[in-house]
Amino acid sequence: MIFKKKNISRLTNEELMTAIKNGNQSAFSELYERFNQRLYYYFFRMLGNDKEVANDFLQDIFLKIINKPELFKPGNKFTSWIFTVAHNMCKNEYRHREVRKIISNDENPDQFLTDENSYEETLKKEQLITQLFTEIEYLEEDQKAILLLKYKENFSLKEISKILELPLGTIKSRLYYARVELTKKLANKSLL
Repeated sequence: MIFKKKNISRLTNEELMTAIKNGNQSAFSELYERFNQRLYYYFFRMLGNDKEVANDFLQDIFLKIINKPELFKPGNKFTSWIFTVAHNMCKNEYRHREVRKIISNDENPDQFLTDENSYEETLKKEQLITQLFTEIEYLEEDQKAILLLKYKENFSLKEISKILELPLGTIKSRLYYARVELTKKLANKSLL
Protein backbone atom coordinates (compact mmCIF):
# COMPACT_ATOMS: atom_id res chain seq x y z
CA MET A 1 0.00 0.00 0.00
CA ILE A 2 1.42 3.39 -0.99
CA PHE A 3 0.65 6.35 1.26
CA LYS A 4 0.72 9.92 0.06
CA LYS A 5 3.09 12.15 1.96
CA LYS A 6 0.37 14.52 3.15
CA ASN A 7 -1.68 11.64 4.60
CA ILE A 8 1.22 10.15 6.59
CA SER A 9 0.62 12.51 9.50
CA ARG A 10 -2.91 11.17 9.89
CA LEU A 11 -1.78 7.57 10.42
CA THR A 12 -1.59 5.98 13.85
CA ASN A 13 1.78 4.86 15.15
CA GLU A 14 0.82 1.27 14.46
CA GLU A 15 -0.14 2.11 10.85
CA LEU A 16 3.17 3.90 10.43
CA MET A 17 4.98 0.73 11.47
CA THR A 18 3.07 -1.22 8.83
CA ALA A 19 4.07 1.40 6.26
CA ILE A 20 7.71 1.17 7.42
CA LYS A 21 7.59 -2.61 6.97
CA ASN A 22 6.50 -1.91 3.41
CA GLY A 23 9.50 0.38 2.86
CA ASN A 24 7.84 3.79 3.25
CA GLN A 25 10.55 6.28 4.25
CA SER A 26 8.04 9.07 4.91
CA ALA A 27 6.38 6.86 7.52
CA PHE A 28 9.72 6.44 9.28
CA SER A 29 10.33 10.20 9.22
CA GLU A 30 6.90 10.81 10.74
CA LEU A 31 7.47 8.22 13.47
CA TYR A 32 10.86 9.72 14.22
CA GLU A 33 9.34 13.19 14.57
CA ARG A 34 6.71 11.86 16.96
CA PHE A 35 9.07 9.98 19.26
CA ASN A 36 12.63 11.28 19.04
CA GLN A 37 12.33 13.87 21.83
CA ARG A 38 10.44 11.58 24.19
CA LEU A 39 12.90 8.75 23.73
CA TYR A 40 15.90 11.07 23.98
CA TYR A 41 14.59 12.40 27.29
CA TYR A 42 13.99 8.88 28.58
CA PHE A 43 17.51 7.75 27.65
CA PHE A 44 19.02 10.98 29.00
CA ARG A 45 17.42 10.54 32.42
CA MET A 46 17.90 6.78 32.63
CA LEU A 47 21.56 6.80 31.58
CA GLY A 48 23.10 9.38 33.87
CA ASN A 49 22.16 12.63 32.10
CA ASP A 50 24.76 12.00 29.39
CA LYS A 51 23.79 13.73 26.13
CA GLU A 52 26.15 11.68 23.97
CA VAL A 53 24.97 8.37 25.40
CA ALA A 54 21.33 9.44 25.04
CA ASN A 55 21.93 10.37 21.40
CA ASP A 56 23.69 7.07 20.74
CA PHE A 57 20.81 5.10 22.25
CA LEU A 58 18.29 7.20 20.32
CA GLN A 59 20.11 6.41 17.09
CA ASP A 60 20.29 2.72 18.01
CA ILE A 61 16.57 2.41 18.75
CA PHE A 62 15.61 4.00 15.44
CA LEU A 63 18.11 1.80 13.60
CA LYS A 64 16.31 -1.19 15.12
CA ILE A 65 13.05 0.14 13.70
CA ILE A 66 14.61 0.60 10.25
CA ASN A 67 16.48 -2.71 10.19
CA LYS A 68 13.92 -4.92 11.91
CA PRO A 69 10.43 -3.41 11.70
CA GLU A 70 9.01 -6.92 11.86
CA LEU A 71 9.87 -7.01 15.58
CA PHE A 72 6.77 -4.90 16.15
CA LYS A 73 3.78 -7.22 16.16
CA PRO A 74 0.51 -5.87 14.74
CA GLY A 75 -2.18 -5.63 17.37
CA ASN A 76 0.21 -4.31 20.02
CA LYS A 77 0.31 -0.69 21.12
CA PHE A 78 3.37 0.94 19.55
CA THR A 79 4.07 3.32 22.45
CA SER A 80 4.24 0.50 24.99
CA TRP A 81 6.38 -1.57 22.63
CA ILE A 82 8.94 1.18 21.91
CA PHE A 83 9.34 2.06 25.58
CA THR A 84 9.77 -1.64 26.40
CA VAL A 85 12.59 -1.76 23.85
CA ALA A 86 14.08 1.45 25.31
CA HIS A 87 13.89 0.10 28.85
CA ASN A 88 15.52 -3.17 27.83
CA MET A 89 18.33 -1.22 26.15
CA CYS A 90 18.88 0.66 29.43
CA LYS A 91 18.89 -2.58 31.45
CA ASN A 92 21.55 -3.99 29.13
CA GLU A 93 23.62 -0.84 29.57
CA TYR A 94 23.37 -1.12 33.36
CA ARG A 95 24.70 -4.66 33.12
CA HIS A 96 27.58 -3.51 30.93
CA ARG A 97 28.37 -0.68 33.34
CA GLU A 98 28.45 -3.09 36.26
CA VAL A 99 30.88 -5.31 34.43
CA ARG A 100 33.09 -2.34 33.46
CA LYS A 101 32.47 -0.50 36.77
CA ILE A 102 31.67 2.71 34.91
CA ILE A 103 29.62 5.24 36.78
CA SER A 104 28.33 8.34 35.04
CA ASN A 105 26.57 10.93 37.13
CA ASP A 106 26.61 14.26 35.31
CA GLU A 107 24.08 16.55 36.94
CA ASN A 108 22.59 18.90 34.40
CA PRO A 109 18.78 18.93 34.64
CA ASP A 110 16.62 20.36 31.91
CA GLN A 111 14.69 23.50 32.56
CA PHE A 112 10.92 23.31 32.05
CA LEU A 113 9.86 26.64 33.46
CA THR A 114 7.91 29.52 31.95
CA ASP A 115 8.13 33.24 32.60
CA GLU A 116 4.63 33.34 34.09
CA ASN A 117 5.93 33.19 37.68
CA SER A 118 7.74 35.81 39.70
CA TYR A 119 11.51 35.62 39.89
CA GLU A 120 11.44 34.17 43.41
CA GLU A 121 8.89 31.50 42.51
CA THR A 122 10.84 30.61 39.38
CA LEU A 123 14.08 30.37 41.33
CA LYS A 124 12.44 28.14 43.96
CA LYS A 125 10.98 25.89 41.24
CA GLU A 126 14.36 25.70 39.49
CA GLN A 127 16.00 24.66 42.75
CA LEU A 128 13.30 22.06 43.39
CA ILE A 129 13.55 20.64 39.86
CA THR A 130 17.35 20.57 40.03
CA GLN A 131 17.28 18.81 43.38
CA LEU A 132 14.51 16.45 42.24
CA PHE A 133 16.52 15.30 39.23
CA THR A 134 19.64 15.01 41.36
CA GLU A 135 17.83 12.81 43.87
CA ILE A 136 16.19 10.70 41.13
CA GLU A 137 19.70 9.73 40.01
CA TYR A 138 20.24 7.97 43.36
CA LEU A 139 17.16 5.78 43.09
CA GLU A 140 17.28 2.21 41.84
CA GLU A 141 16.99 1.94 38.07
CA ASP A 142 13.49 0.41 38.21
CA GLN A 143 12.23 3.17 40.52
CA LYS A 144 13.77 5.80 38.25
CA ALA A 145 12.16 4.17 35.20
CA ILE A 146 8.76 3.99 36.89
CA LEU A 147 8.88 7.69 37.84
CA LEU A 148 9.85 8.75 34.32
CA LEU A 149 7.30 6.53 32.62
CA LYS A 150 4.52 7.64 35.00
CA TYR A 151 5.15 11.36 35.33
CA LYS A 152 7.01 12.26 32.14
CA GLU A 153 5.43 9.85 29.67
CA ASN A 154 2.03 9.56 31.41
CA PHE A 155 1.80 5.79 31.07
CA SER A 156 -0.75 4.01 33.23
CA LEU A 157 0.53 1.66 35.93
CA LYS A 158 -0.72 -1.28 33.88
CA GLU A 159 1.27 -0.09 30.84
CA ILE A 160 4.36 0.43 33.00
CA SER A 161 3.93 -3.09 34.34
CA LYS A 162 3.99 -4.42 30.78
CA ILE A 163 6.93 -2.24 29.70
CA LEU A 164 9.10 -3.17 32.68
CA GLU A 165 7.85 -6.76 32.72
CA LEU A 166 7.02 -6.56 36.43
CA PRO A 167 3.80 -7.39 38.29
CA LEU A 168 1.39 -4.48 38.80
CA GLY A 169 1.73 -4.76 42.59
CA THR A 170 5.51 -4.39 42.30
CA ILE A 171 5.07 -1.27 40.15
CA LYS A 172 2.69 0.25 42.70
CA SER A 173 5.00 -0.58 45.59
CA ARG A 174 8.13 0.78 43.90
CA LEU A 175 6.30 3.94 42.83
CA TYR A 176 5.08 4.50 46.38
CA TYR A 177 8.51 3.97 47.93
CA ALA A 178 10.22 6.10 45.27
CA ARG A 179 7.84 9.00 46.03
CA VAL A 180 8.33 8.56 49.79
CA GLU A 181 12.09 8.49 49.37
CA LEU A 182 12.13 11.59 47.16
CA THR A 183 9.84 13.46 49.55
CA LYS A 184 12.12 12.64 52.51
CA LYS A 185 15.26 13.68 50.67
CA LEU A 186 13.75 16.93 49.44
CA ALA A 187 12.30 17.72 52.86
CA ASN A 188 15.69 17.15 54.46
CA LYS A 189 17.16 19.68 52.07
CA SER A 190 14.38 22.16 53.00
CA LEU A 191 13.05 22.37 49.45
CA LEU A 192 9.50 21.26 50.23
